[in-house]
Amino acid sequence: MDKGAQVLARHKELKGKIAVELKDDLDTQDKLSIYYTPGVASVSSYVAEHPDEARDYTWLNNSVAVISDGSAVLGLGDIGPYGALPVMEGKAMLFKHFAGIDAVPIVLNVHTADEIVTAVQAIAPSFGGINLEDIAAPVCFEVEDRIKATVPIPVMHDDQHGTAVVVLAGLINAMKVTKRTLTDCRIVCVGAGAAGTAIMKLLNLYASPEILAVDSRGIISSARADLNNDKYSLLKFTNKADLHGSIADALRGADVFIGVSKAGLLTTDMVALMAKDPIIFAMANPTPEIMPEAAISAGAAIIATGRSDFPNQVNNALAFPGIFRGALDNHVAKITDQHKIAAAEVIAALVKSPTHNKIIPSVLEKRLVPAIAKIIT
Repeated sequence: MDKGAQVLARHKELKGKIAVELKDDLDTQDKLSIYYTPGVASVSSYVAEHPDEARDYTWLNNSVAVISDGSAVLGLGDIGPYGALPVMEGKAMLFKHFAGIDAVPIVLNVHTADEIVTAVQAIAPSFGGINLEDIAAPVCFEVEDRIKATVPIPVMHDDQHGTAVVVLAGLINAMKVTKRTLTDCRIVCVGAGAAGTAIMKLLNLYASPEILAVDSRGIISSARADLNNDKYSLLKFTNKADLHGSIADALRGADVFIGVSKAGLLTTDMVALMAKDPIIFAMANPTPEIMPEAAISAGAAIIATGRSDFPNQVNNALAFPGIFRGALDNHVAKITDQHKIAAAEVIAALVKSPTHNKIIPSVLEKRLVPAIAKIIT
């Protein structure tokens, strides 16, 4: 049985990857009267009068909604809510396994910013946090900003910020290995969607390196007449020399390539144009912009991908369980840029002696969640 058939068979056998479990058995009449009628009326009345204490009497202290409209699922694109559901279940599984958080997958059959925001605002009182997932750019930017501004619980679009946190963590250690300073680096980010935009913003906030943003039509510059507002806003801190041209033009002399784009986009000839000992983060999934062996043969000092079968896996699961665990435990209402930077530094610090093949800890590292959660205050 090939891998695809094996995956389908296992999912069909389980009929979903998550389930609800009870914290106590309903095995006596007394328990039934405590947890449901008539006893629960006392709790409902108290919480109605003291909403700030709701998390002490309900699951709000440990629950996260994992929400998608299915418009940008993995590398599969716009496959709709049913296509998104297995991924949201998987995310809920990771929340539970790594951080003990009860996460609920919610897929929405709406796609405009107004519709998504309205739906999330309506269900927000049922949860302690909101994890937005696989919502296409540029809608995802507006959706997250509006929800964060209107609900009193932590909200994070993980495709943006989880990715950015782990990339920053990896680059902190890549700088140590290659004896560079991030501020002095020239970085080319190929892909200016949700993940790419968040990565560039966090790197700029952390170290203000020279950054060139590249999309499918080349370097994002003032000469481009085809930029939407979100891409145009990148020019506030990228491409300060106002360069024009292709990805190859951008890569000439660059220290770092960050790819959140598509398979096979980066060639060995392009790597050869970069500075000595270049750092390659090729994160297209499931097939990266360049395969590790090809990047190394072209002179790359460090290669990271999104895959678990190669060294240096850039995976959001390194970040989001600990971030939400800390937000829930420490009553954090907003996840800030400072939280993201602190999380990246913690992740990087867990690798005591970084090497070319070890700049990021394993997703299975047991210290990750408690270490990150401790600093989300």
